[in-house]
Amino acid sequence: MDRTAAGWMNGFIGMAIFSGSLPATRVAVMQFDPVFLTVARAAIAGVLALSLLVIFRQKRPSLRDIGSLMVVALGVVVGFPLLTALALQHVTSAHSIVFIGLLPLATAIFGVIRGGERPKPAFWLFSILGSALVASFAFAQGLTASPTGDLLMLAAIIACGLGYAEGGRLSRTLGGWQVISWALVLSLPLMAAMALFLMPETFADIEAPALISLGYVSLFSMLIGFVFWYRGLAQGGIAAVGQLQLLQPFFGLALAATFLHEQVTSAMLAVTVAVILCVAGARKFARS
Repeated sequence: MDRTAAGWMNGFIGMAIFSGSLPATRVAVMQFDPVFLTVARAAIAGVLALSLLVIFRQKRPSLRDIGSLMVVALGVVVGFPLLTALALQHVTSAHSIVFIGLLPLATAIFGVIRGGERPKPAFWLFSILGSALVASFAFAQGLTASPTGDLLMLAAIIACGLGYAEGGRLSRTLGGWQVISWALVLSLPLMAAMALFLMPETFADIEAPALISLGYVSLFSMLIGFVFWYRGLAQGGIAAVGQLQLLQPFFGLALAATFLHEQVTSAMLAVTVAVILCVAGARKFARS
């Protein structure tokens, strides 16, 4: 398997893992404060990341990489989890998931700005078309909107796109799992302190689904998913592999329908096929 194909494979695995993030967050915020959920998931993942770095004796990043790691931390360790957790107090996970359709475009734009990538003009056509299809699908569903929830989700997409692009760029030299691990470790002192301060007095009233969801977003969404995702971005290109996020809303909607019993219409299948074609087209024209 060549480097580009491996990048798409790793990116797909990462995308599939991330698809469960918003449904799991929706379940968790039903019983956990969104700020506690954000810092707790980062603290748990940070402890695991620190353990991995020590066990595998990873070299410390250089001083010139610290700024980029801080951008990654602000974007995907703090920004996206906190903003989505706050948004999910106002909208359903099904409604929030459709905003993920804008994430590939945001990632591609930051990939150009921060990663120095220059996709062909046709790439932007397929990327914009794919985002438009996802947005149109959202409106067609007639999902109840909340201005507050929508603004929070838009802010989350911007933060995440920047964090993805910066992490993908840095992964070319540091490695995929090392980037997210160091970003988590940099955040760990503050996240751990806040988690202890905001921790509920007792977990006795917290039901199993909320605890399982906390475990999922801490282990898979915050750490394992990024191992594959950043590796995929580094191997296959930030703008190109980032287009796989166009598929995440449909994976997430399927999960929301299965586990949260949220309504998803049969139109999802037709739009999914169209989006897959857009992803294929974007992949073909990603390289300048």
